[in-house]
Amino acid sequence: MSVRRADSLGGKAAVAGIGATEFSKDSGRSELKLAVEAVRAALDDAGLTPDDVDGMVTFTMDTSPEITVAQAVGIGELSFFSRIHYGGGAACATVQQAALAVASGVAEVVVCYRAFNERSGRRFGSGVRHREPSAEGAALGWSLPFGLLTPASWVAMAAQRYLHTYGLTPEAFGQVAVVDRRHAATNPAAYFYRRPITLADHAASRWIVEPLRLLDCCQETDGGQALVVTTAERARDLRRPPAVITAAAQGAGRRQEGMTSFYRDSLTGLPEMGVVARQLWRTSGLTPAEVDVAILYDHFTPFVLMQLEEFGFCEPGTAADFVAADALPLNTHGGQLGEAYLHGMNGIAEAVRQVRGLAANQVPGAGRVLVTAGTGVPTSGLILSADG
Repeated sequence: MSVRRADSLGGKAAVAGIGATEFSKDSGRSELKLAVEAVRAALDDAGLTPDDVDGMVTFTMDTSPEITVAQAVGIGELSFFSRIHYGGGAACATVQQAALAVASGVAEVVVCYRAFNERSGRRFGSGVRHREPSAEGAALGWSLPFGLLTPASWVAMAAQRYLHTYGLTPEAFGQVAVVDRRHAATNPAAYFYRRPITLADHAASRWIVEPLRLLDCCQETDGGQALVVTTAERARDLRRPPAVITAAAQGAGRRQEGMTSFYRDSLTGLPEMGVVARQLWRTSGLTPAEVDVAILYDHFTPFVLMQLEEFGFCEPGTAADFVAADALPLNTHGGQLGEAYLHGMNGIAEAVRQVRGLAANQVPGAGRVLVTAGTGVPTSGLILSADG
């Protein structure tokens, strides 16, 4: 591992604004319009104007270029723009990039955004249909010919091994689905508002790829989410209480591939998230016991259990019992299974709301929130804290 000591970024930047569109299955408008709406809402939340923005960060997968969004919003000159690769693994890294920019003086106010019509447009769950030749695509050549064509099928390989190794049944994954939907049921912004589920509902849902059932898989959503990052000092003078970026990290494990890392020594963990976890703990000086809320990327339920174990909240193979015991407030917005699938950006917004004390399912005294990005790919994470 290349990073063996705490970095110096913590505490220098903060999330000062959040904004989103509604979350739907058919937005009825372009992805560019979704991005613009979310950015404008985030700036308004922070009490800033487009003229204040001089940096933008998004995903390589986003179809709305930084300069196009800037023009449509009314943003002028940009001194910083950046994109992060690896799909959902980019979510927290967009905030890290923005924090690095404002902490170093390269930019003063940076907007991070993600917008897509992932339900009414291109549906990621439909899997790989056409790829131009590339080194990245070549790695899939070891999986696609054998029928592993979709994200669910890739995750199912690791999920099956996890159950076998620890002597568990698919009900273990149902614990995550039930918790997420319980929180979504009391979150008016969630697609599954007022629609909780039980373990029996989970067990009755149809198979997608064994051992994954329908209720183990995240939604497909249309929508946009944006975040405004500036220095911690400036954020203190803005409209909302700042969510200070206490730590931020990216991570890729040994023998890492994009969702198909089947040739590691073990399939029961997430080494990429282990890299992130070690750096977040080093930089923040915190331990798992000091985290008030965890917003863990939940595109598929098995990887939520593995993340809890990688971060040290519980021992390997015990995360399902940990979740069932409500030992830690988890995905209080409903997650991507219950609120919306926005490549994890809506999870960062929930962390900000928890720190501000304004979440739909507010955890009393939530001062430190862990957020993670997509797993199975090179990924990222954050610890956001209340100011002071």
